[in-house]
Amino acid sequence: MKIRGNKRQVVGKVISDKMDKTVVIQVEKLVKHTLYKKYIKRQNKFTAHDEDNECRIGDKVMITESRPLSRTKRWRVSGIVEKAVSIGEI
Repeated sequence: MKIRGNKRQVVGKVISDKMDKTVVIQVEKLVKHTLYKKYIKRQNKFTAHDEDNECRIGDKVMITESRPLSRTKRWRVSGIVEKAVSIGEI
């Protein structure tokens, strides 16, 4: 896949793959509380385009920002970082 310009890339976990060529990715980040200085986990969900339907629930993937592909999709799956272990493989 060709990447043009400076695009944001984030790593997240696939939490849904029920749609055709679309996956839902959950991205976690740590944010420092301004008053109490404690780190808090924050989460975002992104819908991403998966052209070959190769992502499965639990996979760790890298997604790249792209032009709007539909009403909610603005990200593409650029690669699978780590495959999830299924029950049959154990």
